[in-house]
Amino acid sequence: MNLDRFNGPALSLFRMVIGLLFLCHGLSSLFGVLGGARGTGESLPVGQWPGWWAALIQAVCGTLVLVGLLTRPAALLASGSMAYAYFVVHQPDGLLPIHNNGELAALFCWAFALVVVLGPGSWALDRLIGRRRTGVATPAPAGRNSVPA
Repeated sequence: MNLDRFNGPALSLFRMVIGLLFLCHGLSSLFGVLGGARGTGESLPVGQWPGWWAALIQAVCGTLVLVGLLTRPAALLASGSMAYAYFVVHQPDGLLPIHNNGELAALFCWAFALVVVLGPGSWALDRLIGRRRTGVATPAPAGRNSVPA
C-alpha cells in the first residue's frame, strides 16, 4: 500500500492545525478572548513591546498559514518570531525548554520551519492561485474521464 498519496493532504492538515493554534494564541493576547493573555482573560496593551507585536504576528501569520496564502513567507516570519521568543524571553530562565517554559515557542518554531521547507500541501490558496495564474488544469483521478470546464 502506497501511503505517499496522503503526503499533500496530511501536510495541509498539519499546516491548518498549526496555523489555527497560532491564530488562537494571537487572538487571546490581542483581544482577551479564549482565556486572554497568559490566561488572565485580559488583552495586552496596544503597542506593548514585545508582547503585543508578537501577538499581532501570531494572528496575521496564523491566519495566512491556516488558509495557505503566502504560506512560506508567513511561516518563516512565524518561525523567526518563535525563535526570538525562545532565545530572548525563555532561555535566560534556563537552557532547556522544559526548564524555561519554552516548549510552545520551540514547537511552533520548528513546526513553522517544516512548513517553510515542505510548503503548504495540496489544500492551500497558494496552490489554487498558482493553478489559475498558469492556466494549468487539475488532473483527473486515474481511471476517470475528465471533461474540461
